[in-house]
Amino acid sequence: MNIDLDKLRESGRISATALAHGRKMIVPGARIETIQRAVEDKIRELGGSPAFPAQISRNHIAAHYCSPPDDPTVVEPHDIVKLDCGTQVDGYVTDNATTVDLRDGEDSLLATASRMALENAISRMGPGVSLTEVGREVEDTIEQLGFKPVRNLCGHGVARYTIHCAPSVPNYADPKATKLRPNMTIACEPFASDGKGMIDVDGISEVFMLKRPVKPRDGLPADVVAAMEASERLPFARRDLVRWLGSIAACEQALKLLHKKKLIDDYPPLCERPGVRIAQFEHTIFIHEDGPEVMTRPPE
Repeated sequence: MNIDLDKLRESGRISATALAHGRKMIVPGARIETIQRAVEDKIRELGGSPAFPAQISRNHIAAHYCSPPDDPTVVEPHDIVKLDCGTQVDGYVTDNATTVDLRDGEDSLLATASRMALENAISRMGPGVSLTEVGREVEDTIEQLGFKPVRNLCGHGVARYTIHCAPSVPNYADPKATKLRPNMTIACEPFASDGKGMIDVDGISEVFMLKRPVKPRDGLPADVVAAMEASERLPFARRDLVRWLGSIAACEQALKLLHKKKLIDDYPPLCERPGVRIAQFEHTIFIHEDGPEVMTRPPE
């Protein structure tokens, strides 16, 4: 497999810059939809395209909270806020995330547990290294600081025009995990929780993705076909569909039709119980013959 590392690095640079841009906007009173849209706009401004809708998940919500159109939700003074965004450049995908703890501060113990787990996991990576050991590094780091890793969320491989693929990158010492190989690109994302470390789906899906390319026999209207082509088979948000089709009514009609024809998967919010706080940090890493290269380090 030939991988254009220059394009992957450019994708990572854009992802990291957009993440830093959005992170600065996470202050009490800020509308989370405004931050998400600003992150996506920054990705486009820098020459990439969003690899998936920017998401802001607060407190007990671990991942996948994406604002619906005109979402009034704002950042509250004591929130712990996860911002997750990604870029594709000619299909080369990178994914990264950060946490802002507005209650306990920049270096809160919970945020530190996730951030340290990520760095310790990266330090273990290389060709031939078992992802069991990478997951053990995550688990041990988080538990030594008094928290639980979220065991049923994991990192993942990324590939061209593909945001999630093999291998799974566990957040605990999963004995069934595979080994890293040269030329793999993976996203490692430790979630640290002060709860039980197990999440479930809860809430309405705002993120969707085609299961397969649209075919003429699917009988979709031309504008819906064009919208699905615009998604490039990467995840898209309800708000994207509104932009592509021109109105909320057209968006809802399209989603109803796409569900009826079983053409899309839904990605609802992933949560622990209310009152739990969760932190997340994430990088995309390429595995060279001689070790890992982090593609999403913030530019100096």
